[in-house]
Amino acid sequence: MNFFLILISVILFLAVLFFSALATYVVHPKRHTLESCRAEEERHGVFGDFDSLVSAPYLIQSHDGYELHAEFFAAPEPSDKYVIITHGYTATRYASVKYLHLFRRLNYNCIIYDDRGHGENVRTKCTLGLHEAEDLMAVIADTYDRYGKDIYLGLHGESMGSALQITALKYHPNVKFIVNDCGFADLMGVLRHKVKLNFGLPEWVIYPASVMSRILYGYAFSAVRPIDSLADNRNVPICFVHGADDNFITPDHSQRMHKVTKAYTELHLFPGADHAQCLQTDPERYFRMVSDFLTKVEE
Repeated sequence: MNFFLILISVILFLAVLFFSALATYVVHPKRHTLESCRAEEERHGVFGDFDSLVSAPYLIQSHDGYELHAEFFAAPEPSDKYVIITHGYTATRYASVKYLHLFRRLNYNCIIYDDRGHGENVRTKCTLGLHEAEDLMAVIADTYDRYGKDIYLGLHGESMGSALQITALKYHPNVKFIVNDCGFADLMGVLRHKVKLNFGLPEWVIYPASVMSRILYGYAFSAVRPIDSLADNRNVPICFVHGADDNFITPDHSQRMHKVTKAYTELHLFPGADHAQCLQTDPERYFRMVSDFLTKVEE
């Protein structure tokens, strides 16, 4: 009898260790430095003439006192149009440079920043959109404070950056548009797909890992559902874009969000594009897509 009790205890202990490790893997992943992120973007040929641009670095204080590293890049000509560009999971603000070049072609002033726990910011847990959406609200407020209440402000996001922007809609941000590139509708769907594809594990392991995340880090993965923030969005137009061959965050995430959006919305799929590769796959189509969308929604 004692043997079986010991065996069950050992199995339970190992299970807790495993699910805790899986939760920690998601919440505290290995992240890029600015240098490694830059090297990756240069490898893809999308960093462009970034070094020739004049940068104005600054810090933004979020709602809880956490500081975010940001940079401002002026439009080529005087303009009242601004865009905040938000990067994805494990990346840095340098992953936003390719979109910075695109928006500057459209004469937008650009703000790029490091997500909470990423880049030059103090390391902390990643909530994949929950706290990061509140950080974005702080960046939006700071942008109006710095550059004027009458500016025309929009958002562009990639991957987790897209997801946190959709999540922020529940706070009713004062923005004119969102370009949403390869975002996810719900985190559990992404993680179930990832553990099966990358690790050959059964999808059900994400459910106890979500519980362990709630215990260890204060939030369950099941609570991260950007799609729920779209229910009452009737004012902010959204351009959803996704790689048709994205096998990390599959295109159905954007398709689902497109269907439930009450405001004006578009959906563009890029054949042959993997995750976060739409712009690289067809840069001129991407530029026309954004340009045409902005022409339709600009007031």
